Amino acid sequence: MKRKYPGGTAMNENIVLVTGMSGAGKSSAMNALEDLGYYCIDNFPKELLPNLEELLEKKSAKYKSVALSVSAIDYVYFVKYFDNNTNRIQIIFLDCNDDELLLRYRFTRRQHPMIASNRASTLEDAIEMERDYFDHLQENAQNTFHVDTTKLTTQALANRIRHRFRTNEKTEFTITFQSFGFKHGVPMDADEIIDVRFLPNPFYEPSLRDKTGNQEEVYNYVMTADETREFVKKLTDYLDFTFASYDRQNKSHMIVAIGCTGGQHRSVSICNYLFDRYKDTYRCFKSHRDIEDNAESERNGDFQ
Repeated sequence: MKRKYPGGTAMNENIVLVTGMSGAGKSSAMNALEDLGYYCIDNFPKELLPNLEELLEKKSAKYKSVALSVSAIDYVYFVKYFDNNTNRIQIIFLDCNDDELLLRYRFTRRQHPMIASNRASTLEDAIEMERDYFDHLQENAQNTFHVDTTKLTTQALANRIRHRFRTNEKTEFTITFQSFGFKHGVPMDADEIIDVRFLPNPFYEPSLRDKTGNQEEVYNYVMTADETREFVKKLTDYLDFTFASYDRQNKSHMIVAIGCTGGQHRSVSICNYLFDRYKDTYRCFKSHRDIEDNAESERNGDFQ
């Protein structure tokens, strides 16, 4: 569907801007969108924005879905341009903590855009300056898909993009259950955070300490406790209502993060329980962020 904007010209509405901190995964996000059939353009110059209209007006199926990778410096120009032309633009905002960005740049030895443009002389200053560019911008929760890639693998990021932006006519409501450890930090992109640190802790059982909630003996230890039984009943009552409400409101994706101290036992067990409970009702995925062999698990075990 196309929409008329001032001047009477029709604009393509299936447009995605990919932006965020340099090193947070814009290239991986663009690759995932390309796999979905988007026509992807990296670093489209803001000076050519007036010419973008002609491209988007083309009736070729090639330009039915378009994704543009945009830098921090140019981001505001693109947002203002599309605000004047269409209200159907979607934004992928990729973030990552500063320490991880430093490690990624030092590992790849790539030059940060802020240094390449002579706006900063050190990597630390470049990251700080780029973050300042974004901090003053108010993100619109209605059209911005925010992803914290600090703990995500490239494959996990690509899966989230593909799940969220697949171009089928009806977007199926999807839920990602993610376990994590509070001592490693709270996931920045979670919609709900469930704290399970009050549940009995298998860490204090010597035979269970080095195992995880993916193993039957740990799972049973957590899930058969009286506190867990009572908690799970109250939690699922809440989630039943929440998921149904969001589904009715056409929310496309929700991340439920379950945290314990280390992200190994209790949170993993509860995450696995919730995934199994809801996978036949909604399109569900799960991820155990702080387990060393972590992999984001797709419904029915297709992706391990």
